[in-house]
Amino acid sequence: MSLDLYQRLGLKRGASEAEIKKAYRSLAKQLHPDRNKDNPNAAKRFGEITHAYDLLSDKDKRARYDRGEIDEDGNPKMPFGGGFGGYSNAGGSGPQPGAGFENFNFGSTDGADLGDLFEGLFGAATGARSRSGGGGFGGFRQRSKAPQEGADIAYRLKIPFEDAVAMKPQRITLGDGKTIDLKLPQGVEDGTRIRLAGKGEDGPGGRGDAMVTIEIAAHGFYTRDGTNIRLALPVTLKEAVLGAKVKVPTPEGAVMLTIPKGTTSGKVLRLKGRGFAAKDGKRGDQLVTVEIDVPSDDPELHRFAEGWSGGGNPRSNLGV
Repeated sequence: MSLDLYQRLGLKRGASEAEIKKAYRSLAKQLHPDRNKDNPNAAKRFGEITHAYDLLSDKDKRARYDRGEIDEDGNPKMPFGGGFGGYSNAGGSGPQPGAGFENFNFGSTDGADLGDLFEGLFGAATGARSRSGGGGFGGFRQRSKAPQEGADIAYRLKIPFEDAVAMKPQRITLGDGKTIDLKLPQGVEDGTRIRLAGKGEDGPGGRGDAMVTIEIAAHGFYTRDGTNIRLALPVTLKEAVLGAKVKVPTPEGAVMLTIPKGTTSGKVLRLKGRGFAAKDGKRGDQLVTVEIDVPSDDPELHRFAEGWSGGGNPRSNLGV
């Protein structure tokens, strides 16, 4: 029997978000392909625990999984999956009264054709009608099963903030030890998933896919606001009063920005097209919030302020 998502992480159902995160980080360090290049089973396990963490760290999907609405792959459970589930023969023979037919439990089909299943339950005549498409349960037909593809492998890729803005290709090492340059899509954000066709495990029907989940690293002074980027920029009192051209960092290199005369703290200046690309390719802006830096130990500034009578009352609009 395959392990459920909690068992893959060595946890019990009801584990907290912190416990899930801690268990995943511990296992990921042990099983990462870069540390187990000669152990293909480690790469498989790494994919399994990463997939388990991706699903359990999503509150909505975890709740649906806990309720039995989706399976370990995150797919909705089909009505015939493990049987219809509601009628029980425990403690008696036959269906329990009051339950609908949609909840009848046929038990596991073990991969059997549904036409054969219905023939065994309801007799050869019904089974024959089912396979021929007339009557019965809507025309189940026997057909040969296609060879199954290999399993998908899940990866998490943490990328620098600046690389996400510039959509710089990222080099990633796959479970088989091969490296590829991954192209980031427009509109990339935390949780974006990229499918790499044919980069999963081998199977009779071909290779599965690799599923790469993107995580954008936090930055020391940039913050993301949709497709825009925000930056707090310190300026001197002189630059704010008299105006100036100052150098401002952007994720793709420094640029010159004009500080208008009489700029006050909190004023937001805009650098167009310096933000993230949206899915349609249009780029956001870099929003620069001016912060006036007043030195605390400048004697000349102290003498000026003592002799200056200007400024009025900047708090008058507050009623004080």
